[in-house]
Amino acid sequence: MEIEFASLDDSLARFTLSGASPAFANAFRRAMIGEVPTLAIEDVRIYDNTSALFDEMLAHRLGLIPLKTDLSVYSTQDTCSCGGAGCPGCTATYTLSVEGPRMVTSSDLIPQDPGAAPVYDNIPIVKLTKGQKLVIEARAILNTGRAHAKWQSTLVCGYKNHPVITVSDVCDACGMCVEECPRDILVAKGKKVQVAEGKLPECSMCRLCERACLASGIGEEPAIKISAEPDRFIFVVESDGSLPAKEIMNRALSFIREQADELEQQLGELSGDEKK
Repeated sequence: MEIEFASLDDSLARFTLSGASPAFANAFRRAMIGEVPTLAIEDVRIYDNTSALFDEMLAHRLGLIPLKTDLSVYSTQDTCSCGGAGCPGCTATYTLSVEGPRMVTSSDLIPQDPGAAPVYDNIPIVKLTKGQKLVIEARAILNTGRAHAKWQSTLVCGYKNHPVITVSDVCDACGMCVEECPRDILVAKGKKVQVAEGKLPECSMCRLCERACLASGIGEEPAIKISAEPDRFIFVVESDGSLPAKEIMNRALSFIREQADELEQQLGELSGDEKK
């Protein structure tokens, strides 16, 4: 199994996973979405709210603000030494006190720990008019996207099979498939249609080129055929900023390994051949 990166930075990763089954590719995707822990606001204490929004709507908006997460500092409440009471090792605390007229944004959330500040400082929360006021205290805890979408570390996480485009010798380079391709992947060179350099991963496998080739009257079979590699996948992973994309991948793979080791141990216990 191999991973080859096309691009990688803190917010976005594009890579090709080779030598994997569809089951593993989907498990990898699901783990990145639902099993990587991040911070999100869970408890909100509202001391004063004369804005146009109900308390529940404000709490919901606050919970969806992505927060910078250092997994070496914070632990989940069920594994924390405080037993979930809410110590600095499992809880990040924020305060907000704003008076209108002005727009309240995520930059107004003052974190007790600067390392757990909101990822973006321009996320609107509520607009206050003259005389309106908002005073709150919020607590963020660590959890996973399987519990709630606000703990998802990814904005986009998906994959597709790596496309394969085959052009036979009967191609006469009429150009109809080139004109029909919505992503400009094909080009007519000489007496045959070819795939533009570096464009193959962008193919959506819509097969419009095959229909166009048949419509040209070339015969009963198109000269160009689209298929997919069964054990090769193109992934796109976009982080919400709480964690770098590479760390999301590493955490997801570690989760899959832990689950596999636990399953192997349980199967060994059932068969009487427990691993030592």
